[in-house]
Amino acid sequence: MTLNDYVSSILLILGAIFFLAGTLGLLRFPDVYTRLHALTKADNVGLGLLIAGLAVQAESWAIVGKLFLIWLLILLAGASVSYLIAKGAFRRGVRIWRR
Repeated sequence: MTLNDYVSSILLILGAIFFLAGTLGLLRFPDVYTRLHALTKADNVGLGLLIAGLAVQAESWAIVGKLFLIWLLILLAGASVSYLIAKGAFRRGVRIWRR
């Protein structure tokens, strides 16, 4: 195995850990707002790490550019969808969790 393989493996594992953390936040947090926050933040970082791990193994800069473009599009889509979900919850009167 080369150094690229080790770096790629570490980035992919870290990305998977962030996806797991986002999923746990979705399942464990008490209200829609904190769940959205945990899911979008952790999944965006996790996806960024996965893209970086794949970019290390890429054979050309064109592939790296496409991976980066995919990441940006998913970031925009995730932010837009989470905003719409939070706005819909707020309009329906879903209260913010308080202790």
